[in-house]
Amino acid sequence: MLNSWKYFAATMAGAHKVTLHTQHGTQILQADASAIGRFVFDGPEQSFLGDWHIELSKDSPDAANLQEAASRLRDTDIPVAFPTETVYGLGADATRSAAVRGIYSAKGRPSDNPLIIHISSLSNLRRLLAPKTPSVSGLETPPDPVPPIYYPLISRFWPGPLTILLPLPTPSPLAAEVTASLPTVAVRMPSSTLALALIHLANVPIAAPSANASSKPSPTTAAHVLHDLSGRIDLILDGGPCGVGVESTVVDGLVNPPVILRPGGVSIDMLRSCPGWENVQVEYKDGAETRTPRAPGMKYKHYSPNARVLLFRGQMDAECAKRYLGKGTRIGVLTTKTWQKEPLQSVSRIPGEPSTSTVNSHVINGYRRAHEARECRGSEPAIAEIMPSLMPVPIPSAQYSRIELSDQDIYEVWTVGLGQSTAGIARGLFSALRELDQKGVDIIFVEGIDDNEGHAAAAIMNRLRKAAEAEIVL
Repeated sequence: MLNSWKYFAATMAGAHKVTLHTQHGTQILQADASAIGRFVFDGPEQSFLGDWHIELSKDSPDAANLQEAASRLRDTDIPVAFPTETVYGLGADATRSAAVRGIYSAKGRPSDNPLIIHISSLSNLRRLLAPKTPSVSGLETPPDPVPPIYYPLISRFWPGPLTILLPLPTPSPLAAEVTASLPTVAVRMPSSTLALALIHLANVPIAAPSANASSKPSPTTAAHVLHDLSGRIDLILDGGPCGVGVESTVVDGLVNPPVILRPGGVSIDMLRSCPGWENVQVEYKDGAETRTPRAPGMKYKHYSPNARVLLFRGQMDAECAKRYLGKGTRIGVLTTKTWQKEPLQSVSRIPGEPSTSTVNSHVINGYRRAHEARECRGSEPAIAEIMPSLMPVPIPSAQYSRIELSDQDIYEVWTVGLGQSTAGIARGLFSALRELDQKGVDIIFVEGIDDNEGHAAAAIMNRLRKAAEAEIVL
């Protein structure tokens, strides 16, 4: 089991070795999850839901880097960026106000937007939620502070991309800034073994939104974090590219019927297959909301590149595109299920020299080595049940062309094709938006998908609608 976990960790981390470097005071430390040590499960569960510990490898630079990141989380008020299976998070000790305020400051995040707490075991969660009352001899064991409605989800989706809303204990050990004055707290257990090890070594609950500048596309590589937060934070723990690509699903089981507050890696159909969740309802809007948010991601515009984003439902062509273009506009195109690789192919093309891709070589190396690790590890049912669809795949880079839509109107076009797999679209979405921004495009035409096409489809469309200036149905 431990050897299998080692290979799983390598796959999820995108095992790679890159020279440590510093930019504008922000240090990047590499951490290959397969090289940090081994996980030892202390109880009969033999899973991260039970008690466990990690035996760190001696003389391992990866283990040393992991310990350094954990000590920064534990002992300083400057947040640390680290990878999860969904996106990179910006973490701080959730029990200290100064540390949590550091997250809001680094991101430029509004203070009324609550944060998610990340834990590494159910024991951690119970200690966090249990009210601190004097011990009295002869009393029965205190009741479980985790409501029973959540256990069908926990047993199936944890560790993984699911966040649950829980009652905030009184008194609360959490900093007030975490919950933005709400009576509840959002909690999840990530499936990234590197993230779990980091939280375990820090020995504190970690508040962690996505590690991007507020309102920008979420980061799925360390390079994305550095682009947004260079000079604002001291340390990025680089574990390679993330496997899911969109944030976790957020649910509230404290109401009847239970509701989804944010779509993510766990779909409504997956939730409805669990006892007690057969009638779960959707309670989120894809546009920004003005009322007090009950969970992260329910308020404010999110995931927006610098360029204008137009979301299309239907087949775009040159005549349609011309309605939204000014003279000399640089165009970005993001294709998914049905658009051709070059949806403006019916117009005249002009020879031109393509620019080089902005995809980092260490990201591609991480994907390649992750694939090699997957081939080596063999099949392991326990691992496959945890997160069967999160194995990283290369993200396509932007392809260059020049087109003439009418006399004298010549446009540069950068196109990213994310393919037809919903999981692949989710993994590549934020990277593609960021790459098109780096190409300096003025407008991005995005092909939308059906909200019901695959387990992450609703999450993809939610993020695109929050990023887009308009949704156009053709």
